Amino acid sequence: MHMGVDALPAACYALPVLVSLLTIRLFYVIWRSGQPSSRPRAGGLRCLIVLGSGGHTAEMMNIVTTLQKDRFTPRFYVAALTDNMSLQKAQVYEESLIESGGNKTVENAHFLQIYRSREVGQSYITSIATTLLATLHAMWLVIRIRPQVIFCNGPGTCFPLCVSAFFLKVLGMGWSSIFYIESIARVKKLSMSGLLLYKLRIADQFFVQWPQLHQKYPRACYAGRLIAFQTR
Repeated sequence: MHMGVDALPAACYALPVLVSLLTIRLFYVIWRSGQPSSRPRAGGLRCLIVLGSGGHTAEMMNIVTTLQKDRFTPRFYVAALTDNMSLQKAQVYEESLIESGGNKTVENAHFLQIYRSREVGQSYITSIATTLLATLHAMWLVIRIRPQVIFCNGPGTCFPLCVSAFFLKVLGMGWSSIFYIESIARVKKLSMSGLLLYKLRIADQFFVQWPQLHQKYPRACYAGRLIAFQTR
């Protein structure tokens, strides 16, 4: 009985300390995000590439083609469980690298699926449960992969993955540099995923492809129309 009574004041003292430490760590992560690493990394960087239905995958694959394959390896492609086309496009691309670059490339690409937070037309009430399931699944994937770099460009599946990676950074369980490239189709306003990542300061680098978006969201980086440049 006395042990239980004595433990209560200790817990009351420990909780504010824990909250304070997590708050300090949170601000440190936000401050450090986007700054260049002071220590050069030898070898490849585990890379998580988020694909999405529609034009998201086409744009992301255009970006992937510009990456240094020996530096961004292994590559983990992730798409929604109901997306049957995106991973096929990534597999075709990786197979073309095998044919042109040698057999070692076959072990550098992995293809995974994740639960979708909300299907098109799904009610917001039922999406609460599916969003929770998707977040837990995303956390499990991030812990399993421990990506050092994340590339995403707006599909809804990227948000729980980025939040999970950010949460692990706050806990000191790994560091993922998150690069968000807003879709070129977004001319006047950000996508919902982009807006959330921007407002919450989760992305290390946030790119937009239209000057009017840069004016509206000044913390974003504007480097021209990246997709148009790559597809010429």
